[in-house]
Amino acid sequence: MRSRRFRAVPSLLPVSTAIPELFSFFCAFFTSLRTLREAFHFFFASPREHSFPGGTMNGHQIPEIRTILEQLRAGELGVEDAERMVEAHYFCDLEFAKVDHHRANRQGFPEVIFGQNKTTPQIIRIAEEIRGRKHTMLATRLAPDALDALAERFPDGERNDRARTFVAGMSQPDAERTHGLILVVSAGTSDMPVAEEAVVTARAMGNRVESLYDVGVAGIHRLLARRGKLAEASCIVVVAGMEGALASVVGGLVDVPVIACPTSVGYGASFNGLSALLTMLNSCASGITVVNIDNGFGAGYAASLVNRVGKR
Repeated sequence: MRSRRFRAVPSLLPVSTAIPELFSFFCAFFTSLRTLREAFHFFFASPREHSFPGGTMNGHQIPEIRTILEQLRAGELGVEDAERMVEAHYFCDLEFAKVDHHRANRQGFPEVIFGQNKTTPQIIRIAEEIRGRKHTMLATRLAPDALDALAERFPDGERNDRARTFVAGMSQPDAERTHGLILVVSAGTSDMPVAEEAVVTARAMGNRVESLYDVGVAGIHRLLARRGKLAEASCIVVVAGMEGALASVVGGLVDVPVIACPTSVGYGASFNGLSALLTMLNSCASGITVVNIDNGFGAGYAASLVNRVGKR
């Protein structure tokens, strides 16, 4: 009876067993404290650590977070005013949209405007809010009137009618944060609108990008004649409709990640891109990742993330 009672009470365990358990407990405890501290600094660190830029709120300039806190401590700001100003560093509530200003810090690139089903005034207002923070503004799936309005509002921006995109505040390629060249390959000329969306996206994110169009499997010699360009790339986006076989061909020729993007180009049995999507998902070539149908933006974004792995 006594031995059973001793086994049931942790405090009476042999020292050789208790010490490792206590050591593990304190390791887990201090690891948790470290995680909480890092999380606190991630969300509340000063702008010197995370480069939170100032911006505008209701037409007034927003100071940096450190300045807000100093003004609060000095009694120059009330708690409610300081709370609103700090909140404005993370997102701006436009009622019809809540613009995520903190996304650039979390993900390395600002929020992107998806123009489809948005009104032109909504797109312009969101774009103004993003540019007000000196962030790169990328908008996709834009109607012609929205493209016209953005070009008028941001005359220094870059308009691409084929891709239906607009970029303001485009940065130069960042060689220190990226590995090399992103190559965007399309099977046919009809796939170019989706391919161009991938090109614009990857360029907006600071990558060096080149394109290689109309090299589909119906004339495979066109692709093989550019094998040197394939070998130069650090990541390749392959855009193809119809049966979508080009992604497998390219995947079998290179030793870098291939991001396959099916398009809705094709005749009836292509099912608006479903045929190409299923082909790419079932590829026997290793190292292929597949995005959604006609999602050139997603392909370009994924390629950019791949291209800067290990470069932070």
